[in-house]
Amino acid sequence: MREVAGKWRPLGPALLLPPLLLGVAKSARWAGHRYTPDWQSLDSRPLPAWFDEAKFGVFVHWGVFSVPAWGSEWFWWHWQGEGLPQYRRFMSENYPPGFSYADFGPQFTARFFEPDKWADLFQAAGAKYVVFTTKHHEGFTNWPSPVSWNWNSKDVGPHRDLVGELGAAVRNRNLRYGLYHSLLEWFHPLYQLDKKNGFKTQNFVNVKTMPELYHLVNTYKPDLIWSDGEWESPDAYWNSTGFLSWLYNDSPVKAKVVVNDRWGKNSSCHHGGYYNCQDKFKPQHLLGHKWEMCTSIDKTSWGYRRDMSMADITSESEIIWELVQTVSLGGNYLLNIGPTKDGLIPPIFQERLLSIGRWLNVNGEAIYASKPWRVQFEKNSSVWYTSQELAVYAIFLRWPENGILNLVSPITTTTTKITMLGIQGDLKWVERQEEGLLISLPLLLPSALPVGSAWTVKLRGVE
Repeated sequence: MREVAGKWRPLGPALLLPPLLLGVAKSARWAGHRYTPDWQSLDSRPLPAWFDEAKFGVFVHWGVFSVPAWGSEWFWWHWQGEGLPQYRRFMSENYPPGFSYADFGPQFTARFFEPDKWADLFQAAGAKYVVFTTKHHEGFTNWPSPVSWNWNSKDVGPHRDLVGELGAAVRNRNLRYGLYHSLLEWFHPLYQLDKKNGFKTQNFVNVKTMPELYHLVNTYKPDLIWSDGEWESPDAYWNSTGFLSWLYNDSPVKAKVVVNDRWGKNSSCHHGGYYNCQDKFKPQHLLGHKWEMCTSIDKTSWGYRRDMSMADITSESEIIWELVQTVSLGGNYLLNIGPTKDGLIPPIFQERLLSIGRWLNVNGEAIYASKPWRVQFEKNSSVWYTSQELAVYAIFLRWPENGILNLVSPITTTTTKITMLGIQGDLKWVERQEEGLLISLPLLLPSALPVGSAWTVKLRGVE
């Protein structure tokens, strides 16, 4: 990750068909379609439906940076790229003279990595997809890349195919599997040569980046490719459009694969299957393109770090509120954790993931496969809306002091019924022209409520 301190073409009359027939019409429209290696063609590809329906995923940053586990996953760059004094001091105080970054490799053991336990945790968290780091900017690959030259998890450290093992476990639980891949590598000599040449040569791309991407797709058949490391050079240097046209036309995942927008310094937030724009991207309004907010439980790092404190940890309510707001505005929420060098997920990360799972067990009906409503939030921003078929969901982030929930936007009918997810029975309500819809919430002790934060009222029979 960077450190932080496809649209649909109109289908004409087919849009008037019932949903089931509309899906058939879309499939027929695109059957046999060939995408050319240019953004106009690539951006016309419909986004596979599974991604929008999933809403919530877990991000995993794991690599050799998990060994020093200090500062952030950009440890190598801060130490020897920028030469920051605090990183130099950390190395001099904790490691012998002459210790190189490559010497961390054998210490990345993954000794306690149990992919089934990880997958169980992600499933219990309510995630519908998992995005795993295959290679970060340090260049170390978590699979036996044929062009990694002894800098991979099969030859060094774990002596295991971490990408393959986790993928099998995740898919055994019917979760979608995404692969994060950095286009650049900070200190690779061929990348440094291309950079020196003003990216007018493509030695690194032809020898390293593209062979890796093709190998990842053909070997692991990912549902999602989460590209990163694009910001120093344009997509023409990376051959991004050529790769994506192959991915959409001829790859083994051409019908299901989803990609983000980080394919060149000119493409982020402009091109790609869905938009990330920048880390922790959080728009304040409904966008015309599918997007995803990626963020981390540790507010200052994506990889595990030993100097993490509780003040750096995002609270349960903050995470749930971000999830709700993201989905209300049509986005997906991708929440990151960083395992230790041994392959253990720190308990605080487990606790946060499990708390989301408990919340989704009650409120998932308002999240999964939902669509943005005509109004996304009330003016006070404490009530956010989603919709699904004939139901509208009002998710309120704060419990009103008088036990009366005031909703301004819904318009009731003679058939309106209001319930609360996790609570049996209908709620009493009254509509007042000047005050809006007033709903009497259940008179319960906080301990008796279905969840401790962000409650959902379901409205049926509203306009």
